[in-house]
Amino acid sequence: MIDVADVRAAAARIQGRVRRTPVMEVEPAEFVPERATAPAKVWLKLELTQHTGSFKARGAFNRILRAEEEGLLPEAGVIAASGGNAGLAIAYAASQVGAKAEVYVPETAPQVKVAKLRALGATVVQVGVKYADAHEAAVKRTAETGALFCHPYDQPEMCAGQGVIGLELLEQTAGEVDTVLLAVGGGGLMAGVAAALEGKATVVGVEPSAAPTLNAALRAGRPVDVEVSGVAADSLGATRAGEIAHAVATRTGVQSVLVPDEAISEARRRIWEDYRLVVEHGTAAAAAALRAGAYRPEADERVAVLLCGANTALGDLAV
Repeated sequence: MIDVADVRAAAARIQGRVRRTPVMEVEPAEFVPERATAPAKVWLKLELTQHTGSFKARGAFNRILRAEEEGLLPEAGVIAASGGNAGLAIAYAASQVGAKAEVYVPETAPQVKVAKLRALGATVVQVGVKYADAHEAAVKRTAETGALFCHPYDQPEMCAGQGVIGLELLEQTAGEVDTVLLAVGGGGLMAGVAAALEGKATVVGVEPSAAPTLNAALRAGRPVDVEVSGVAADSLGATRAGEIAHAVATRTGVQSVLVPDEAISEARRRIWEDYRLVVEHGTAAAAAALRAGAYRPEADERVAVLLCGANTALGDLAV
């Protein structure tokens, strides 16, 4: 479990290591279906401009820097399992502190992400066809080497680091934001932001209908395994929500909505056409919740949409 104190500690620890990403106010009517009520304000938090192209750098730095502070960063370096973005962030953070990084990814990971991992100096091992396969192999390798295991979404330091986005957003909107829509895979981003904004704003977790990990956990009252597929499976492909994510979502009243693949692809195209921003399918899920009407804001509501990652190939924008 984490709270806002953990997020504030993370903010102090990673200051100067990560970018304070911009916020852009956009026309509210562009983000709602025809004849639906438009919110009072809509902001886009451009976390896609973060180091390595996603929010994950924040949690990676917090995890590795805290281990270094406590003398727990071994010579064997760090090991991670990832669909791509977490691995990139961990490899980058490790390179910045002079540590080795070994990253396990499924064979289905986009080649653009695999190439970036290698460019960052990480040893890349491709295992299986889904994140769970890579995770199992990474855990086994960690036990063999004694390296520091960096879970992509279910460690307190990871979640707290991601939550720094919430603190930034409060400052950048002068505390006016009522609701934050963000994509959920394993739930580390959601957990951190919900902890940071507890008592100040509502968090809505958006998932593809084909990958409902948080939604299933909230309905079951605990994290459960689900089948995942669809256009966003490379970044929102966790088959089970994290324990921390479920606990924080339950405590803070996070809302859960689902969007179909078609809405995600359409939102992604519109973000490019309207703002010339290239985002991953997983990232576009958050915008799709407004565009497709899965989340319907009130007329006086002030909404932020977190655009959390951009590690995608330019050639598949039409997909």
